[in-house]
Amino acid sequence: MFSSLTERIDGVLKKLRGPGVLKERDVTEALQGVRLALLEADIHFRIVKDFIGRVQEKAVGRDVLASLTPGHQVVKIVWEELRDLMGHERSGLTLSSHPPTIIMLVGLQGAGKTTTCGKVARVFTQQGKRVLLVAADPRRPAAADQLAALGASLDVPVHRANETLSTRAAVVDFCSAGVSRGRDHGYDVVLLDTGGRLHVDDELMLELEDVQSAVAPQEVVLVADSMTGQEAVNVAEQFDRRLGLTGVILTKIEGDARGGAVLSIHAATGKPILYLGVGEKSDALEPFHPDRMASRILGMGDVLSLIEKAQESYSQEDAVALQKKVSSKTLTLEDFREQMQQVDKLGSMDQILEMLPGGGKIKSMMSRGMSQEVPETDMKRVVAMIDSMTLKERRDHTLLNGSRKKRVAKGSGTSVQDVNRLIKQFLTARNVMQSLIRGKPGKSGKRKKRGKLIRALQSS
Repeated sequence: MFSSLTERIDGVLKKLRGPGVLKERDVTEALQGVRLALLEADIHFRIVKDFIGRVQEKAVGRDVLASLTPGHQVVKIVWEELRDLMGHERSGLTLSSHPPTIIMLVGLQGAGKTTTCGKVARVFTQQGKRVLLVAADPRRPAAADQLAALGASLDVPVHRANETLSTRAAVVDFCSAGVSRGRDHGYDVVLLDTGGRLHVDDELMLELEDVQSAVAPQEVVLVADSMTGQEAVNVAEQFDRRLGLTGVILTKIEGDARGGAVLSIHAATGKPILYLGVGEKSDALEPFHPDRMASRILGMGDVLSLIEKAQESYSQEDAVALQKKVSSKTLTLEDFREQMQQVDKLGSMDQILEMLPGGGKIKSMMSRGMSQEVPETDMKRVVAMIDSMTLKERRDHTLLNGSRKKRVAKGSGTSVQDVNRLIKQFLTARNVMQSLIRGKPGKSGKRKKRGKLIRALQSS
């Protein structure tokens, strides 16, 4: 989402990182470029004006301009202000000391409330909490069915009405009954999936106010579409005025939004961004960390989030089992396919690159055609070739003679050359892993290899 903004800001700030003394004129010119980049990212001009004013006040100080690395000092100030603009610290949903914790999701039609409701339920079930979903959307056809399907996939019960809720009082009574069920049956969390409504529709907003008064939720969370840019900020302000929001979840972050909602919504409302929706799957919900997002915007990456995602998709037991197979030289194409699928769980290659320092440069190279391979397509082709093999062939690649390779190529829609390339990649990867496991810390050879690897990564 932030690729264009990152590229623009990186190009502007790069001029400040060079050698030599930094003058006030240099800082002013650079911040004009940052200002233009933020405005193009669909951030409200008042927020941009205040942001640039704070950065300039700190950046032209005597301590900065006279320091040994003034350019890096200015970048650090921009990073700090971006972090503060988005909330400074990570905020999350707080569980009540007297269960159940009632969380009310509100927002416009089509913002993704029902899908988000399922994602939030998954977050709590992974923490060992008992969750009850309440289908409180009486108007959208099949809304309750969609929530029931999400609940079934997560093994979470859904409280739904047996008849149409045609009046405001009926909706309020139904939500109250759902909360009572959660309290009587010892649930830890009750999630209310309310119906979508326009913030200018007074009748429907009054309905939400009545529901809020009846169930007294600890959390009132706005689910907003990040693709709407500044309009998401206007919506948040209106919902906050009527209901008193406690937080915001932004959806559709994986799209081509310019980032205005993420950078503006906290500054405009004072409400924290809790999560980012990065896809349609139930696990596509990321905790929002302002400091990490500021690093991603400035092209510094977000390695911590990448590590956390890797830990979620790959357990310690899996790592130990893989190490044993590599050590005993029993790693097979079947294991190779599994590793490919594990990488796929981390997200698209674009999302992974955004979390790596300098990943934006690699993305730019790929978009300009300097890299001909599309990683996701290449990985799918590899998986298709391995799936086209028999079980014996997957476990013993030496069985793949000429006729067998032709059969595999035909079954996967590839060529024999692709199959040969796959085997070569597999053998190379296996040898590299074996050499890493055999190597002992402290050996000069390993230090040299590590140094070469670090220099290669830095130069990329």
